[in-house]
Amino acid sequence: MSTKRFSKIVGSGSYLPSIEVKNSHFLNHDFFEPNGQKIETPNEEIIEKFREITGIEERKYATDEQQASDLAYLAAKDALDSSNIDKESIDYILVAHNYGDIKPNSTLTSQLPCLAAKVKNLLQIENPRCIAYDILFGCPGWVQLMIQANYYIKSGDANRVLVIGAETLSRVCDPHDRDSMIYSDGAGATILEASESEEETGILSHAMRTDTKDQAYFLRTDISDNADFEGNSNSHFIKMYGRKIYEYAITNVPGVVKESIDKAGLDIKDIKKILIHQANEKMDEAIGKRLFRLYKEREVPEDIMPIILQKMGNNSVATVPVLYDQIAKGTLNGHTLNPGDYVVFASVGAGMNINSFVYKV
Repeated sequence: MSTKRFSKIVGSGSYLPSIEVKNSHFLNHDFFEPNGQKIETPNEEIIEKFREITGIEERKYATDEQQASDLAYLAAKDALDSSNIDKESIDYILVAHNYGDIKPNSTLTSQLPCLAAKVKNLLQIENPRCIAYDILFGCPGWVQLMIQANYYIKSGDANRVLVIGAETLSRVCDPHDRDSMIYSDGAGATILEASESEEETGILSHAMRTDTKDQAYFLRTDISDNADFEGNSNSHFIKMYGRKIYEYAITNVPGVVKESIDKAGLDIKDIKKILIHQANEKMDEAIGKRLFRLYKEREVPEDIMPIILQKMGNNSVATVPVLYDQIAKGTLNGHTLNPGDYVVFASVGAGMNINSFVYKV
């Protein structure tokens, strides 16, 4: 039997900032509806309903000295150090984000040079053949770059690719928007490496979709919900139509995940873990139930879809690689991955975009 070229994860890293922001932080906020009307519901009720729906109890914020590129660098360094991989052997550095570097107390973004170039600089990589670039693909950005990296490796263009997702969403939160409680900061990284094998291994298949006709602005940037907010003319806060996103996700994500599993020639019963974007606990649970129903299965195994957003919040492109890193390093209680296990990585977000790939450990 002849060997084939596959992409294997040989290293992972993550970084969650040190500032812990509990839900009680928002008790003194003045919340407004998108139409500018002040919400009179007591904040205690708003926060408790938020926790019941999303599962989020606290989130991590970057310090004033840190920007997204710093978080990306720390996650990348963790991946390189923990795997003992020579940084000069990396062929590509690919970084997913949505807002670039943002300084504290500002929503102005800096994307020149790109974050990947900044990470390469911070790592002090000299190799000119190490190509560094970013993508903007909403929350599914890191998953999308893993799919791209797989193409580079399978084509023979690369042997090692460093894939990073990093974001500082706390810098673009409208303090008068209830949805601001969702967002957080963090970074996750993986190193993909070429592997020659007679049996299929690594990334086996993927599926994607983009919907923009009616969905392009479900997530967008806009001014504060508070019309009297100082500096509104220069503010670009992250905004979303939460209900529409929820309905879009539970309707479309299960089909994309199933497509990736079917392309790999597998059944849902073959899948050990589904590592899905950590945005909303109720939404992820609904996606899981609908996915299993597509396979005529009524019960969803309790441990198949780990959730870590309770203490981390939604840090966009970083949620999936951070989740993987915690499982890979054995720091997430009750969850392990062993050689031969099949894992699904999936995400959904601004665009609207959905993607999924199947990976054999």
